[in-house]
Amino acid sequence: MEGNDLAGDLEAFIASHEAELIAFRRDLHAHPEVGYAEHRTTRRIALRLAAAGLRPVILPKGTGLIVDIGGSDRDHETAPRPVIALRADIDALAMADEKSVPYRSTIPNVCHACGHDVHTTILLGAGLFLAGQAAQGLLPGRVRLIFQPAEEVPGGALDVLAAGGITSVGRIFALHCDPRIDVGKIGIRNGPITAACDRISVRVTGPGGHTARPHLTADLVYALGKIVTELPAALSRRVDPRSSLSLVWGRISAGTAANAIPDDGIVEGTIRCLDDDAWHSAPDLLRELIDSVAGAYGVFAEMTYSRNVPPTVNDPMSSAMFAAAAEQTLGPGAVVSTPQSLGGEDFAWYLESVPGSYARLGVRTPGSAQELDIHQPTFDVDERAIGVGVHVMAATAINALWDDNTRTTTESLPGAA
Repeated sequence: MEGNDLAGDLEAFIASHEAELIAFRRDLHAHPEVGYAEHRTTRRIALRLAAAGLRPVILPKGTGLIVDIGGSDRDHETAPRPVIALRADIDALAMADEKSVPYRSTIPNVCHACGHDVHTTILLGAGLFLAGQAAQGLLPGRVRLIFQPAEEVPGGALDVLAAGGITSVGRIFALHCDPRIDVGKIGIRNGPITAACDRISVRVTGPGGHTARPHLTADLVYALGKIVTELPAALSRRVDPRSSLSLVWGRISAGTAANAIPDDGIVEGTIRCLDDDAWHSAPDLLRELIDSVAGAYGVFAEMTYSRNVPPTVNDPMSSAMFAAAAEQTLGPGAVVSTPQSLGGEDFAWYLESVPGSYARLGVRTPGSAQELDIHQPTFDVDERAIGVGVHVMAATAINALWDDNTRTTTESLPGAA
């Protein structure tokens, strides 16, 4: 950041706002709301942003919001100003909170067990800091905060896109809590960081009959078993293994009697993939393989393939911006490598349209022997991670604005290649 002590300004901001942000996070944690029901959460965010002089816009379905910080997207008539987006998910999970803490969920069977309350609070804090920078004329462009509903459903990212939420956006960034990383550190990865996660259902039908005469029937259970065992094996031979395309079955059902071959059966599972091209081609390939196996045993197989989310594939330049901001504000050693995950994340939909990066936020107390994971009813965080997240998100946005602003200005100069 030109001529400014960004790290020092952020330290001062956190010193004066940390208690408020922790209280905000605990309030959200005590009042969690599942996807598309985040009405109270949306109101709380909107009221705090409005109190800071910002003008949040609620999304069309009534939950989630978008707010812009800084000037218009044009500095003057010929030079476009960059727009950087920061995103947080605001919904909770449908599970009980089993922690014994003062801010334990007050809503039966609903819990912030994935850290979305932390993500939301970090984005709010970053927004308040950036609003102060904009008021001083220190923001070289515009930052868009996206408080997205329904990540766990999923579908919230598609609603943001449909509402024009990334119009004019040049880059987008997001953090996600990671209880395997110590607080004070950020996990960065180029390329795929989360997987596509789709659902598949195969219903098999054929003439049933007595188990004493399988030759007079289509032995449906045997055929279904072949589909269950042969499809994952065939995928490993038909797809580049580097794509990590996997099929895992989760439910199978056929028949009601031990001595009767049924005329109907079903198997359901999930498809996960780290490669975008393999993800796009998966439905056609699976249809071909299913038809081949079903045809060999004289049964009819009907496949239902439900798209969920694509793989999250980080842009290397955006990841470098994340890493530089972390080292600038947290110090050397703050950035660690993070492995690929086969979990799904709907932030991937944004990266289908604009470059960006999705990073892991350390929330584990250093030296802790406790092994926690997300999506567990005992999940919690070291709340110092909130200040860490504000540092990184705000600094990333500002540095990305300066970088993209410089790039745009250079490219617009006469004779620029």
